[in-house]
Amino acid sequence: MTQEDIAAAARLLAEARRGGAPLAALPVVPGSIAEAHAIQDATAALLGQPIGGFKTAAVGDDPPSRGLLYAHTIHPSPARIPAAEVPLCGVEGEVAFRFTRDLPPRAAPYTREEVAAAMEACAAIEVVTSRFQDQAQRATLEKLADCVSNGAFVHAAPVADWRGLDLVNIHVTLQVNGETVLDQNGGNPSGDPLKVATALANMLRDGAGIRAGQFATCGTFTGLRFLKPGDTCVARFAGLGTAEVTFVP
Repeated sequence: MTQEDIAAAARLLAEARRGGAPLAALPVVPGSIAEAHAIQDATAALLGQPIGGFKTAAVGDDPPSRGLLYAHTIHPSPARIPAAEVPLCGVEGEVAFRFTRDLPPRAAPYTREEVAAAMEACAAIEVVTSRFQDQAQRATLEKLADCVSNGAFVHAAPVADWRGLDLVNIHVTLQVNGETVLDQNGGNPSGDPLKVATALANMLRDGAGIRAGQFATCGTFTGLRFLKPGDTCVARFAGLGTAEVTFVP
């Protein structure tokens, strides 16, 4: 992609986020993770909204990636979110972290232990929606340019004493309208959310780094489920609390 292509994609995504019509597609599809990240950053610059965190993925040997979480879309649990703002009403139960101190840019990689020492942990629900007319038909890198279809983020109160928990095999339940639809141990696609957070810290050390107060949400344990207006979803992670969201009709 050229810089003009990146700027054009950012203008379209920014307009869609301001309430414009959903997009059929981007005029030029990003050809790499770096190009998709560049579109995210250009969109954020146009919107002028502060960044409250990141959704991130680091599965197997695949290069890590991140989506921006806009601060105004981050909500403490229990949250009530108008369904019109997130029309897909998608939900994913996740383990998330809140950074308690800065992890600034630097040459040396951050170790797992350094990253763990700089975070609190919490149960979370990522709310999934899209700026595209048909999210399922868009290419993976198009969805990455759209912050991996993030619509909102709901978190439990962060827990300082979490490092003794087995995050790989943590017990998780998901309820929809009071009915348990999932009850299992583990399920994160990368295996370990702390591994994902460490990958994020090292991805961002070449750029702006991470600031205290920002969140990192590290992949679904529950899969993606699409709900409807009026539904309430509750995700519970043993030792990390409960995240709850209601989609207000």
